[in-house]
Amino acid sequence: MAAITTVITGATSGIGKVTALELAKKGHAIYMLVRNTAKGEQVKQEIITVSGNKNIYVVECNTANLQSVRDAAAELNSKLFAINILINNAGHAFLEKEFTKDGFEMTFEVNHLGHFLLTESLMPLLKKGQARIINVSSEAHRSAKPNFDDLKWEITPYKVMKAYGVSKLYNIYFTKSLAEKYKQDGIVSYALHPGVVNTNIWDGVKGFSKLIVGLMKLFMITPEKGAETTIYLATELRLESKSGLYFKKCKVDKPAPIAEDVAARQRLWEISEKLTGNQNKSGT
Repeated sequence: MAAITTVITGATSGIGKVTALELAKKGHAIYMLVRNTAKGEQVKQEIITVSGNKNIYVVECNTANLQSVRDAAAELNSKLFAINILINNAGHAFLEKEFTKDGFEMTFEVNHLGHFLLTESLMPLLKKGQARIINVSSEAHRSAKPNFDDLKWEITPYKVMKAYGVSKLYNIYFTKSLAEKYKQDGIVSYALHPGVVNTNIWDGVKGFSKLIVGLMKLFMITPEKGAETTIYLATELRLESKSGLYFKKCKVDKPAPIAEDVAARQRLWEISEKLTGNQNKSGT
């Protein structure tokens, strides 16, 4: 029986690293999409040593750079016949407003737009694998509103958790749209909240916020605990009827009412297609 082929972004630390290791233990062929390939190779060797699974591969992919995403997708399209599981795990919170090489606000591109382009670019392989697409979102979406008319935060003052929350809301919109658009291809999609996890996403916090984060860390869960819902969604049987839903602690959870806004998610899809140059490529 052929190994399950799993592609995961952000697999060199935190939840992503734990997820890659645990799925490797279950015999999956793991393609780790990483920014830092040297670190990726190091983690790859760790996973091989611990799991005994040699089907671990490193592909350079920086979701803050659309050309890097295109290159990674091209490499996978040339090497693989099908993808069974895609885990869009990479994400970050940026303390200051920054812009990517492509000219987009960093949180938006890293947490949403890069994954949108990656997923759409891999769609031929995902269709062949009748894939599960798993998007790591967050409860931070509950305080968010779409900012379609101010994607660069030129009108609204930039705040790290505000920008992060919006990107996590977009992860849920993306999940629901994928479930709807590709249902006929046997593709299912899920969003999840991993819990408040003690990972390097909190690195670099300064001033009073550093004190708050220090106190929060007393109550944060480990990456091992945080990875449980992702692993559940990647391995649990008979979840097809729950496609498009939001999970927390390995169970379906009701997202914020704003996450159910069909018009908003359709607008996000159209904007994302335009910004990535992927118009009219869906379904090809």
